[in-house]
Amino acid sequence: MQEFHADIVVIGGGTGGCAAALAAAKSGKTVIMTEETDWIGGQLTSQAVPPDEHPWIEQFGCTRTYRQFRDGVRDYYRRHFPLTEEARSRINLNPGNGGVSRLCHEPRAALAVLQEMLAPYIHSGRLQILTRHRAESASVDGDDVRTVTVRSLLTGDLVELSAAYFLDATECGDVLPLAGAEYVTGAESKSQTGEPHAVEGDALPQDMQGFTYCFAMDYIEGEDHTIERPERYDFWRQYKADFWPDRLLSWSGVRPHTLEHVTYELFEGTDKYSLFYYRRIIDSRNFEQGFYPGSITLVNWPQNDYWLGSVIDVSDEEREQNLWDAKQLSLSLLYWLQTEAPRPDGGFGYPGLRLRRDITGTEDGLAMSPYMRESRRIKAQFTILEQHVSTACRPDGKAEQFADSVGIGCYRIDLHPSTGNRHYIDISSLPFQIPLGSLIPVRMNNLLPACKNLGVTHITNGCYRLHPVEWNIGEAVGFLASRCIDRELLPREVRSMETELRGFQNMLVSYGIELAWPTIHSV
Repeated sequence: MQEFHADIVVIGGGTGGCAAALAAAKSGKTVIMTEETDWIGGQLTSQAVPPDEHPWIEQFGCTRTYRQFRDGVRDYYRRHFPLTEEARSRINLNPGNGGVSRLCHEPRAALAVLQEMLAPYIHSGRLQILTRHRAESASVDGDDVRTVTVRSLLTGDLVELSAAYFLDATECGDVLPLAGAEYVTGAESKSQTGEPHAVEGDALPQDMQGFTYCFAMDYIEGEDHTIERPERYDFWRQYKADFWPDRLLSWSGVRPHTLEHVTYELFEGTDKYSLFYYRRIIDSRNFEQGFYPGSITLVNWPQNDYWLGSVIDVSDEEREQNLWDAKQLSLSLLYWLQTEAPRPDGGFGYPGLRLRRDITGTEDGLAMSPYMRESRRIKAQFTILEQHVSTACRPDGKAEQFADSVGIGCYRIDLHPSTGNRHYIDISSLPFQIPLGSLIPVRMNNLLPACKNLGVTHITNGCYRLHPVEWNIGEAVGFLASRCIDRELLPREVRSMETELRGFQNMLVSYGIELAWPTIHSV
């Protein structure tokens, strides 16, 4: 077994993990970051999910480094791609002109920018990244993690990592059970949290939001790119959930915030909502004629959300079965689109839809990792509730103000259909803060959450799980671990000591982290 040591170890190289590693390295610490897939970046890359952001993202409401990432993506396209003059002149260039974000881009562009941002610290030796490594065990002494052992998914070799601080930036909070840390999963009950949208009766720890295997496709008119019929196609072709208006593989869906029935279409052209437009990451009209044979979209739609089972705290066999079945759902959706989807002209199927395996970097054409909307969540010193951020719960029109704020975020409380066969929960929220107390476990001293595994509930996870918020969480935690090393303090001491808290907040501000919102409205 190899043994590596650093000041700070980050397990998980997703969006929050990259931000945490960048912050820790920038503040002078040695860092080791691990990642299960070939690509760092998580939601932005290996999960193939363009940024979900709030309406003011171009002006304010994110950290300085997240804005540098966004600017870097635009600059990447300007430097390397044959944009039209009109596209090149746009200050807020949106490569895909998709409906979901003001910055819809390819996963590989995000990967290139993240690697460039981390490059100075990698080249200097301050940051080491171990891709294709998965956490397997942890050694703990009382309330302190001493080591985390990871296994190479390529060779099977083990590497023991030791550090002063360990940051869990895995997509499912995988280090928490390995370290014996207290955590929560699934849906809390109303009697536990008092949240208006919590479940009645007992808590449901296995009731979690569905996850999705995203994929990229373009459309080449007149060509046939039909994939092999998926093994589970017959099942998914007939499947209909009790709460869904029609079969899942159809043009039928619902508006998440009202649950009223809607009808989608593939391409723009009628009054129906175009799913191709929704997460389009390349609009061929932004580039010189012929450079892209067709526009490209990422398929993260209602039709390929998988809610028939969880991958957290289940047996290895059940986990692998659910992951495989979720892949089968996404492939079945593509096959249905290519062969049976009703067209406006009365025909069926779009065989010209082409699975872009190169964009996701995989043989099967699906994202390297599923888009996980929900994680294990630490039992924290402070837990953020619906009552703190929901518009309906805040008659003064402002989210709860936290004196220990370490950042800000904004998104609707957006929960997708769950493994408990529960429908969307989509309600208005107010621009919120990230309290330091939600990042500190109730007991563990040197283990911190660095993504959506912070102290939120099943409900508030719905607005704290998106890209700029996860980045802010990771960045704040990276700086927190660094400061605790420098000051020889525990995270809870930083929070409880007024002078230390203010000093830490001043540090965050100096690095470009906004701690409070200007006066704006709900979303």
